[in-house]
Amino acid sequence: MIKKKKKKSYTSVYALGQYISMSTHKARRVIDQIRGRSYEEALMILELMPYRGCYPIFKLVYSAAANASHNKGFKETNLVISKAEVNQGNTVKKLKPRARGRSYPIKRPTCHITIVLEDRSFDQQYDEYLMYLKNPGYRNAKINLPCYETYSSGGLWDKK
Repeated sequence: MIKKKKKKSYTSVYALGQYISMSTHKARRVIDQIRGRSYEEALMILELMPYRGCYPIFKLVYSAAANASHNKGFKETNLVISKAEVNQGNTVKKLKPRARGRSYPIKRPTCHITIVLEDRSFDQQYDEYLMYLKNPGYRNAKINLPCYETYSSGGLWDKK
């Protein structure tokens, strides 16, 4: 068995909710509406949708944004939901007592939801840097890349 090595992404953060007592079909109906949208727009959609499955997904999106701002220092205005997936979890099986000593099975489906947020501001800064390199008239503009400021100041490369 060959395992693929995952690349570390410096611009993405995720939140994982496991064993949420909801059907995967009902969760996917909500997830499909917010996939690819910005963080703020997704919160607005989740607050206004009339489905019961919106609340746990709302909490996951909010948690992923809190992870992004606390762990990596991203701004919430630049976050976009790049990946949102729902997988099937265990089915909780119970027995409901009925008349004459009989019982009926009750199946409670669960699901696992993964929300991945990406910071799009890094892509915009990289595009500005490429414009800086390509256009000679664009060279007077100030570039806000952290690595650009380190190397352009001459502090690291001016010694021979």
